[in-house]
Amino acid sequence: MRRIGPIPQMGYGTWQRDGVACFRGVSWALDVGYRHIDTAEGYNNEEFVGTALAESGVPRDQIWVTTKVAPESFGPGQIRPHVEASLEKLRLDAVDLLLLHYPSVGDEYWIEDYMAQFAAVYDAGLARCIGVSNFTKPYIDRALELLGDREIFTNQVELHPFLANRPIVDHCRAKGITLTAYSPLARGRVMDDPVLQGIAETHAATPAQVALAWLMSEGFVVIPSAGSRARIAENFAAQELALTDAELDRIRGLDRGMRLVDGPWCPKWDD
Repeated sequence: MRRIGPIPQMGYGTWQRDGVACFRGVSWALDVGYRHIDTAEGYNNEEFVGTALAESGVPRDQIWVTTKVAPESFGPGQIRPHVEASLEKLRLDAVDLLLLHYPSVGDEYWIEDYMAQFAAVYDAGLARCIGVSNFTKPYIDRALELLGDREIFTNQVELHPFLANRPIVDHCRAKGITLTAYSPLARGRVMDDPVLQGIAETHAATPAQVALAWLMSEGFVVIPSAGSRARIAENFAAQELALTDAELDRIRGLDRGMRLVDGPWCPKWDD
């Protein structure tokens, strides 16, 4: 399996996968061959991820597990207890990657404080790697300053053929930070795009596979979510799809700034 740094490039995302559906999805993903599972405190499904991991039979050292601390858990002295609760649900001593899910909403909590707590959790060995999610350029720069020599392994942001998100992508790459693409299939919208459909037909593939292959060729980690075993396997097979330079360029031309995640809990996105 290809990796970007230490992170398996293809992961299974569990957003909006609840209860038994989450357990089944993770179980199918591991059976298909995924070795990267992405969850979050805010998804309310960590215990089902943990059960699937425990019952999979796949050795722990072969699975990369990412979870995230919700911004409402950033209060003074709160991050470590919340991480410990996540680890208990996941049945793990440590996660491979721990992210801050968003900057503090409305800057309710001082970044100096919650970043110090985050560093302390990392230093205590509760996470092997740390990173962020939905951090804009100013927050990335402040996080780097506050974390000192601790490496930010990724910034997980919305990325798909209709949102290149160039300001934060370029900024993170200049800082040596990998980008992880969430909502890589634009919540299913890629399936209806005629350009992606045409490229898919050429390769006897699906538009979803084309979108994922494009993102991976651009150097992003991808974490598509799917609810059926067939779709989970289909997404995984995108790793074998090789697109031509001309096809890659055509897909780059689909960018129209179509942001799907934009609410009052979000920071002011980079222009």
